[in-house]
Amino acid sequence: MKTQIIGSTLPVLEVTLEPNDKLVAEAGEFSWMTQTVQMKTTTQTAGAKGLMGVFKRAVGGGGLFMTEYSATGDGAMVAFAAKLPGNIVPVDVAPGREYMIHKHGFVCGTEGIELSAGFQRSLGAGIFGGDGFILQKMGGTSHAFVALGGEIVTYDLAPGQSLSVHPGHVGMFEASVNFDITIMKGFMNAIFGGDGLFVARLTGPGKVWLQSLTMPNLAQAIAPYLPSQGNNTEQNATAGVAGAVAGSIVKGLFSK
Repeated sequence: MKTQIIGSTLPVLEVTLEPNDKLVAEAGEFSWMTQTVQMKTTTQTAGAKGLMGVFKRAVGGGGLFMTEYSATGDGAMVAFAAKLPGNIVPVDVAPGREYMIHKHGFVCGTEGIELSAGFQRSLGAGIFGGDGFILQKMGGTSHAFVALGGEIVTYDLAPGQSLSVHPGHVGMFEASVNFDITIMKGFMNAIFGGDGLFVARLTGPGKVWLQSLTMPNLAQAIAPYLPSQGNNTEQNATAGVAGAVAGSIVKGLFSK
C-alpha cells in the first residue's frame, strides 16, 4: 500500500492499494477512486463484533456502517478529501499505542483498526452543538489517518504535567494521557468570559495534538455572510455567492 497527502489547506489523502490490501473508512468519506477498487459496506469491521460492538463504535462518533476498499486489479487508487481546512495526520496504531481522537477525526485505516467510544460526557443542551463532548478511541493494529482542523500544535506532556484546553481544540492525544472535563475557574470567567463553562484538562505522560480550527468557530465566523429572511434585495445580491458557498460548508459540517 502506498499513500500520499496532496495539498495543504484542504488536503487529499490518496491511497494506492496492492492485491490483498484492505482499507476501512467511515461510510460517506469516499471522494474518488479508480475502477479497480471494490467497495463493501458492512457493520462488522473496525473491531466491531456483534451488535454491541457496532453500537459502541456509533456512540464514539463513528457510523453504524463502515466501507471496506480492496483492489481488484493493478493501479487501484482511492482518495479521501478533507471536509474543512486543516491537516490529515498519519498515525501508526498498535497495542500499547492507542489514541483518543475527536469524534469526526477518523478518515481511514488499514485492516486491523478498532474504533470504539473513548469518552462521553453530556454537558447540557446548546453546549458543543447539543451533543455533549465525545471522543473516539482508535486501537488495534493499523496505519491510520486522522483529520484535524486548521493548524496543528503538539505538546509532549511529562508525567503529571497538565494543560487546560478549550474542548473544541482537542484533536487527538495518546491514550496514556489522562483526560477530564472541568468547570472554568472563577465565577466571572465562567459566566461572562465568553469561553464557555467547561475546560478540558490533559495530564501527561503522552503526546497531544491540538487543532486551531473548530467547527463552531468556523460556523460563527461565516454566519454574518449567510443570507437571511428580512434582508433587502441589494443585501441578498451582495451576499449571494459568499452565502451559497458558506451555506454549503455549514451544511456539510453538521450533516455528519
